[in-house]
Order: sequence, then C-alpha cells, then structure tokens
Amino acid sequence: MPLFLKQSILFIVVLLVASTRGFQIASNHFARHTPSASSSSSSLSVTTLNENVPSSRSWFRKGAKNDETPLTIDQLKAQVLQLGCALDRGQAYNPTSGAYYSGVMLAAKKKVQELISRADPEVNIPKTLKDIEGEWELVFTTVPHGIFRSSPFFLAIQEAFQYADDTKAFGQDKANLFFKLHELQTCSFGISKVGRVAQRIDPESKYIYSEFDTSIFSLTVIPILGWFKLLPTFGGCVITASTCEMLEGGKLAMTVDYTTSRKVPGLSGLGEWIWSVKVPVGFIWKLLPWNKGRSADCSVDIVFYDEDFRIAKDLDGELFVYTRPIVSRDLDLMSSKKA
Repeated sequence: MPLFLKQSILFIVVLLVASTRGFQIASNHFARHTPSASSSSSSLSVTTLNENVPSSRSWFRKGAKNDETPLTIDQLKAQVLQLGCALDRGQAYNPTSGAYYSGVMLAAKKKVQELISRADPEVNIPKTLKDIEGEWELVFTTVPHGIFRSSPFFLAIQEAFQYADDTKAFGQDKANLFFKLHELQTCSFGISKVGRVAQRIDPESKYIYSEFDTSIFSLTVIPILGWFKLLPTFGGCVITASTCEMLEGGKLAMTVDYTTSRKVPGLSGLGEWIWSVKVPVGFIWKLLPWNKGRSADCSVDIVFYDEDFRIAKDLDGELFVYTRPIVSRDLDLMSSKKA
C-alpha cells in the first residue's frame, strides 16, 4: 500500500477518535452545568419526547382516557382558535359543496358551546356597550353560506324573512336559501373572496361599524392553458354602519343606517369615487314593499365576553366568535358620530 494512502487512513482514524472524544467531553460538561428541574423553582421542567403525559399547561392537550379534568378557559379559547384556523374561520365547511369537514365543524361548535357554558352571568355577559367597545375581528363562525353574514345588513335580511307569509321555499328556509344563492353568485369560480371581517363598537355615538374585505378576480386564468392573470385584482372594505344599544341579558339590538366602503392598503379599487359612495340602506329598506315600512332591525345575543373574546349568537342559534385584533386598522368613520 502506498505510503501517502496509509498516512491518509491514519489521519482519518485519528480525526474520528478525536471528534468522538470531544463530543463526549462536551456532553458531560453540558450535563454537569445544566440545572435540573428540581434545583430551582424558576427552572423549566424537561419532558422527553417519548413521554405521553398530558400537561395541565398544554393548550391543546387531549388528556388520557381516564383524565376527566375539565379544560381551562384558556385551553378552550386556544382550541377554538386552532379549529377556526383549520376551518378558515368556518368557510372550509360548506354544506352546498358537501359534508366534508362536517365532523370538524361539529367539534368546533361543541368547543364554543362549552366555552359559553362557563360564562358567569355577572362577569361574562355585557351590561352596557362600554363593556364590548372597540375593535373586534371574526375568527370563527358556525354559520353556513358565508362569513359575511356577521354584518347587520345580512342579519337584518335574515330577520326580515321571519315576517314573510311563508318562511319556506322549495322545502328550505327562505333566509338560508337566499344566502346560499348569494354565495353561489358572488364566490363561484373564485371571482370574489372574503378577507378580514371585523366590527367596531362606539358606545359614545351608539354605532356599530361592521366591516368585511372583499377582493374580486383574485385568481383569473384560463384553466390548463393559462399561466398568468387575465384581470387585475381589485376590491375594498365594505362597511355597514348601524345604530345599536345593549338590552337586558346581553342582547345587542341594531338598526342598519347606511353602507359605504373604504380602501384596503395594497388592494386597488374601481376608482377614488367609490370611497365617497354612501348608500342609505335604512331609508331605502322602509320603502321596499315586502318590508311593510319596518326598519332594518336585527339583534344578536352576546353569550360570552371577556377582555379578548366575544361570542355572539344569531336568531338561528349560529355562533360568531370574535377576538381583539393583533394588527389593528384605523377606520376614519370612527371620528364622526354619524358620517
């Protein structure tokens, strides 16, 4: 064997031995200088990866089969948020499309209902608008056919159908049929997408401003053949302004006043003129013959609230979960008592 080859092999062996020895020394040094969980009250406990022990501090713990310890409020909140993410705020389950994700939706609804069952009437049910003032973002809803239904405008439509001579059409509830058709017309083929959904409650002016972002032509290509956008994406934030008051038992009563829009940063609109358009929905509503002079009234029950969570229930029993936003957005309408 050539001398240089022997020297190379010897060098590699020495290098491997030295590396192994160095690793052992470093491991022993680390073990000696790492504080144990019991050495200090401020030390973090270490759990091995193969240890399948549910932690009381774990937000997503499933618990052992014989563990009947109820989840804490924070754990329930975290699970609702996780399920809201998995279900795209509830949009992933759509009974028009099929029954897939129905099991997940049912599990999420049960979690929200469990959270509601923990509500202390003296603490978690609002008494005044001041209790729930400020900005809230929708993170989950059980309502079918569109998360835009959290808007008082659509809640008023839902309530108006209750006054119809016949509340059924083609064997279905007229309100739900309307929302189903509306969703099919506006969201088919990815033409329109609903983005951020939020509400702002101003106790001073007694107004609630409901917002939802919508983008149009987000995805516009020729299937299979096209690899570029045919049309630009545009849209904005639709705002419905309604008067509101807090009634006994946490009922939030609302009357739609007008609808307008605002620009969403980074999203093109149809033109600057669109932002100044203000539709007097409340006035027009009374003139429509089927409304028989009634105002655009609606209401929801606030069945749970605290410093960062708020849950509303509509007249069909569907639930809307809101949280305080991490990234807030200014709304210039809030500077005016009545724009």
